[in-house]
Amino acid sequence: MNIDSTTTALVTGANRGIGAHFVSQLLERGATVYAAARRPDSIDVPGARVLALDITDPEAVASAARSAGDVNLLINNAGSSTWVDLLGDLDAVRAEMDVNFWGTLSMVRAFAPILAANGGGAVVNIASALSWSAYPGNGAYAVSKAANWNMSNALRLELASQGTLVTSAHLGATDTDMIKGYDLPKNDPADVARAVLDGVAASRIEVVVDESTEVIKASLAKDPAEFYRQFLTA
Repeated sequence: MNIDSTTTALVTGANRGIGAHFVSQLLERGATVYAAARRPDSIDVPGARVLALDITDPEAVASAARSAGDVNLLINNAGSSTWVDLLGDLDAVRAEMDVNFWGTLSMVRAFAPILAANGGGAVVNIASALSWSAYPGNGAYAVSKAANWNMSNALRLELASQGTLVTSAHLGATDTDMIKGYDLPKNDPADVARAVLDGVAASRIEVVVDESTEVIKASLAKDPAEFYRQFLTA
Protein backbone atom coordinates (compact mmCIF):
# COMPACT_ATOMS: atom_id res chain seq x y z
CA MET A 1 0.00 0.00 0.00
CA ASN A 2 1.12 3.58 -0.55
CA ILE A 3 2.26 5.41 2.57
CA ASP A 4 1.44 9.06 2.00
CA SER A 5 -1.17 11.68 2.81
CA THR A 6 -3.91 9.08 2.28
CA THR A 7 -2.52 6.96 5.13
CA THR A 8 -3.81 7.05 8.69
CA ALA A 9 -1.67 4.86 10.92
CA LEU A 10 -1.81 3.70 14.52
CA VAL A 11 1.48 2.69 16.14
CA THR A 12 1.53 0.84 19.46
CA GLY A 13 4.49 1.19 21.80
CA ALA A 14 5.07 4.57 20.17
CA ASN A 15 6.84 6.34 23.03
CA ARG A 16 10.37 5.05 22.43
CA GLY A 17 12.68 2.87 20.35
CA ILE A 18 11.44 1.58 17.02
CA GLY A 19 7.91 2.80 17.77
CA ALA A 20 8.97 6.43 18.04
CA HIS A 21 10.82 6.14 14.73
CA PHE A 22 7.75 4.64 13.09
CA VAL A 23 5.76 7.67 14.20
CA SER A 24 8.27 10.26 13.01
CA GLN A 25 8.93 8.54 9.68
CA LEU A 26 5.23 8.08 8.96
CA LEU A 27 4.69 11.78 9.61
CA GLU A 28 7.59 12.59 7.27
CA ARG A 29 5.86 10.56 4.56
CA GLY A 30 2.71 12.63 4.98
CA ALA A 31 0.62 10.20 7.02
CA THR A 32 -1.73 11.00 9.87
CA VAL A 33 -0.48 9.10 12.92
CA TYR A 34 -2.01 7.94 16.18
CA ALA A 35 0.85 7.34 18.61
CA ALA A 36 -0.25 4.94 21.35
CA ALA A 37 1.45 3.92 24.58
CA ARG A 38 0.60 2.94 28.14
CA ARG A 39 2.06 6.27 29.28
CA PRO A 40 0.87 8.83 26.73
CA ASP A 41 2.74 11.60 28.54
CA SER A 42 5.99 9.90 27.43
CA ILE A 43 5.22 10.48 23.74
CA ASP A 44 6.95 13.55 22.38
CA VAL A 45 6.59 13.59 18.58
CA PRO A 46 5.10 16.85 17.24
CA GLY A 47 2.16 16.25 14.96
CA ALA A 48 1.13 12.87 16.35
CA ARG A 49 -2.30 12.18 17.80
CA VAL A 50 -1.57 10.69 21.22
CA LEU A 51 -3.60 7.80 22.63
CA ALA A 52 -3.38 6.04 25.99
CA LEU A 53 -3.30 2.31 25.27
CA ASP A 54 -2.37 -0.87 27.10
CA ILE A 55 -2.87 -3.60 24.52
CA THR A 56 -3.47 -6.18 27.25
CA ASP A 57 -6.53 -4.24 28.48
CA PRO A 58 -9.62 -5.10 26.38
CA GLU A 59 -11.41 -1.89 27.38
CA ALA A 60 -8.41 0.22 26.37
CA VAL A 61 -8.20 -1.57 23.02
CA ALA A 62 -11.91 -1.00 22.38
CA SER A 63 -11.54 2.67 23.30
CA ALA A 64 -8.62 3.05 20.87
CA ALA A 65 -10.71 1.52 18.10
CA ARG A 66 -13.52 3.98 18.80
CA SER A 67 -11.09 6.91 18.78
CA ALA A 68 -9.23 5.88 15.63
CA GLY A 69 -11.92 4.82 13.22
CA ASP A 70 -10.07 6.25 10.23
CA VAL A 71 -7.02 3.96 10.49
CA ASN A 72 -5.87 2.07 7.42
CA LEU A 73 -2.43 1.02 8.72
CA LEU A 74 -2.03 -0.73 12.06
CA ILE A 75 1.54 -1.21 13.31
CA ASN A 76 1.67 -3.62 16.25
CA ASN A 77 5.03 -2.57 17.62
CA ALA A 78 4.38 -2.89 21.38
CA GLY A 79 6.33 -5.79 22.84
CA SER A 80 7.58 -7.25 26.09
CA SER A 81 10.72 -9.10 27.10
CA THR A 82 11.12 -10.39 30.64
CA TRP A 83 14.31 -12.38 29.94
CA VAL A 84 13.00 -15.59 31.49
CA ASP A 85 13.19 -19.20 30.42
CA LEU A 86 10.10 -21.36 30.16
CA LEU A 87 11.00 -23.15 33.40
CA GLY A 88 11.44 -19.85 35.22
CA ASP A 89 8.81 -17.49 36.62
CA LEU A 90 5.53 -18.64 35.07
CA ASP A 91 3.87 -15.26 35.60
CA ALA A 92 6.63 -13.68 33.53
CA VAL A 93 6.15 -16.28 30.80
CA ARG A 94 2.44 -15.47 30.72
CA ALA A 95 3.23 -11.74 30.60
CA GLU A 96 5.26 -12.30 27.42
CA MET A 97 2.36 -14.10 25.77
CA ASP A 98 -0.14 -11.51 27.01
CA VAL A 99 1.66 -8.72 25.14
CA ASN A 100 3.41 -10.36 22.20
CA PHE A 101 0.57 -12.70 21.24
CA TRP A 102 -2.74 -12.00 22.96
CA GLY A 103 -2.42 -8.23 23.06
CA THR A 104 -1.35 -8.06 19.44
CA LEU A 105 -4.19 -10.35 18.39
CA SER A 106 -6.62 -8.21 20.38
CA MET A 107 -5.54 -5.16 18.39
CA VAL A 108 -6.03 -6.92 15.07
CA ARG A 109 -9.45 -8.22 16.09
CA ALA A 110 -10.53 -4.71 17.11
CA PHE A 111 -9.18 -2.97 14.00
CA ALA A 112 -9.90 -5.55 11.29
CA PRO A 113 -13.44 -4.21 10.70
CA ILE A 114 -12.08 -0.65 10.64
CA LEU A 115 -9.45 -1.59 8.06
CA ALA A 116 -12.13 -3.29 5.96
CA ALA A 117 -14.35 -0.20 6.09
CA ASN A 118 -11.39 1.96 5.05
CA GLY A 119 -10.48 -0.07 1.98
CA GLY A 120 -8.43 -2.94 3.42
CA GLY A 121 -5.17 -1.28 4.40
CA ALA A 122 -2.42 -3.16 6.18
CA VAL A 123 -1.36 -4.70 9.49
CA VAL A 124 2.29 -4.89 10.55
CA ASN A 125 3.28 -7.25 13.35
CA ILE A 126 6.78 -6.77 14.74
CA ALA A 127 8.17 -10.24 15.25
CA SER A 128 11.82 -11.19 15.68
CA ALA A 129 14.73 -13.31 14.57
CA LEU A 130 13.72 -15.26 17.67
CA SER A 131 10.49 -16.24 15.94
CA TRP A 132 12.72 -18.85 14.28
CA SER A 133 15.17 -19.70 17.06
CA ALA A 134 15.74 -19.75 20.80
CA TYR A 135 18.67 -18.77 22.97
CA PRO A 136 19.38 -19.53 26.64
CA GLY A 137 17.73 -16.97 28.89
CA ASN A 138 14.93 -15.87 26.58
CA GLY A 139 12.75 -18.92 26.06
CA ALA A 140 9.53 -17.08 26.87
CA TYR A 141 10.26 -14.27 24.43
CA ALA A 142 11.21 -16.69 21.65
CA VAL A 143 8.03 -18.72 22.09
CA SER A 144 5.85 -15.60 22.16
CA LYS A 145 7.47 -14.24 18.99
CA ALA A 146 7.11 -17.61 17.25
CA ALA A 147 3.41 -17.40 18.04
CA ASN A 148 3.37 -13.81 16.76
CA TRP A 149 4.92 -14.90 13.47
CA ASN A 150 2.50 -17.72 12.79
CA MET A 151 -0.37 -15.50 13.91
CA SER A 152 0.57 -13.21 11.03
CA ASN A 153 0.50 -16.15 8.64
CA ALA A 154 -2.98 -17.15 9.81
CA LEU A 155 -4.34 -13.60 9.84
CA ARG A 156 -3.01 -13.04 6.34
CA LEU A 157 -5.32 -15.80 5.13
CA GLU A 158 -8.26 -14.67 7.23
CA LEU A 159 -8.01 -11.03 6.13
CA ALA A 160 -7.24 -11.63 2.46
CA SER A 161 -10.88 -11.41 1.44
CA GLN A 162 -11.13 -7.84 2.73
CA GLY A 163 -7.93 -6.79 0.96
CA THR A 164 -5.80 -6.32 4.08
CA LEU A 165 -2.05 -6.81 3.74
CA VAL A 166 -0.46 -8.54 6.76
CA THR A 167 3.29 -8.02 7.07
CA SER A 168 5.49 -9.83 9.57
CA ALA A 169 8.73 -8.00 10.38
CA HIS A 170 11.77 -9.86 11.71
CA LEU A 171 14.92 -8.38 13.16
CA GLY A 172 17.84 -9.17 15.38
CA ALA A 173 19.38 -7.12 18.18
CA THR A 174 18.35 -3.47 17.88
CA ASP A 175 19.53 -0.48 19.87
CA THR A 176 16.51 -0.01 22.14
CA ASP A 177 15.91 -0.09 25.88
CA MET A 178 15.10 -3.81 25.65
CA ILE A 179 18.78 -4.72 25.25
CA LYS A 180 20.34 -1.65 26.75
CA GLY A 181 23.69 -2.49 28.33
CA TYR A 182 24.41 -5.51 26.14
CA ASP A 183 27.67 -5.18 24.23
CA LEU A 184 26.88 -6.62 20.81
CA PRO A 185 26.24 -5.36 17.28
CA LYS A 186 22.83 -3.68 17.07
CA ASN A 187 20.56 -2.37 14.36
CA ASP A 188 19.74 1.33 14.31
CA PRO A 189 16.00 1.52 15.16
CA ALA A 190 15.56 4.24 12.53
CA ASP A 191 16.84 1.81 9.89
CA VAL A 192 14.44 -0.87 11.13
CA ALA A 193 11.43 1.44 10.89
CA ARG A 194 12.47 2.56 7.40
CA ALA A 195 12.93 -1.02 6.15
CA VAL A 196 9.54 -2.07 7.47
CA LEU A 197 7.69 0.93 6.02
CA ASP A 198 9.41 0.41 2.68
CA GLY A 199 8.32 -3.24 2.83
CA VAL A 200 4.70 -2.25 3.43
CA ALA A 201 4.87 0.25 0.58
CA ALA A 202 6.06 -2.62 -1.64
CA SER A 203 3.21 -4.86 -0.34
CA ARG A 204 5.66 -7.40 1.09
CA ILE A 205 4.21 -10.00 3.45
CA GLU A 206 7.52 -10.47 5.25
CA VAL A 207 10.38 -8.09 5.99
CA VAL A 208 13.69 -9.52 7.20
CA VAL A 209 15.65 -6.51 8.38
CA ASP A 210 19.24 -7.69 8.85
CA GLU A 211 21.76 -10.28 7.74
CA SER A 212 21.89 -12.14 11.05
CA THR A 213 18.15 -12.72 10.87
CA GLU A 214 18.50 -13.94 7.28
CA VAL A 215 21.05 -16.49 8.52
CA ILE A 216 18.72 -17.72 11.25
CA LYS A 217 15.83 -18.04 8.81
CA ALA A 218 18.03 -20.00 6.39
CA SER A 219 19.03 -22.38 9.19
CA LEU A 220 15.44 -23.66 9.35
CA ALA A 221 16.06 -25.62 6.15
CA LYS A 222 18.97 -27.47 7.76
CA ASP A 223 19.35 -30.03 10.53
CA PRO A 224 18.53 -28.09 13.74
CA ALA A 225 21.47 -29.81 15.41
CA GLU A 226 23.76 -27.55 13.39
CA PHE A 227 22.25 -24.41 14.92
CA TYR A 228 21.75 -25.61 18.50
CA ARG A 229 25.10 -27.42 18.84
CA GLN A 230 26.60 -24.18 20.14
CA PHE A 231 24.29 -24.27 23.18
CA LEU A 232 24.04 -27.98 23.95
CA THR A 233 26.46 -29.70 26.29
CA ALA A 234 27.29 -33.37 26.40
